Amino acid sequence: MDDDEIEDYDREVELALYREYRDVVGQFKYVVETERRFYLANDVTLTRQDTEHDFYFELQMHDVWVWDVYRADRFVKSVRVLTFKDVNVEELSAKELELPQELALDE
Repeated sequence: MDDDEIEDYDREVELALYREYRDVVGQFKYVVETERRFYLANDVTLTRQDTEHDFYFELQMHDVWVWDVYRADRFVKSVRVLTFKDVNVEELSAKELELPQELALDE
């Protein structure tokens, strides 16, 4: 393989990952960013753990999708992360469900 083929392959893999993210993001409640990974999750618990001279964060997630090009199955039952770095947890906005007009209840 030459360099152009490798770059094309990398681009295609990233694009496929983005498309998968776009397809599944609506199934999750939280977006979580750590120094190493990006996650979608439906249950997140972030706890500060204090030690004698420092502290770290313990992050527990359940029902998770992991942004990782090299992972064959990105859906994971649970994930536990320990980090001294920043953790960003955002709650996704809930999209209201609208029934089609033919299924709407008349008052």
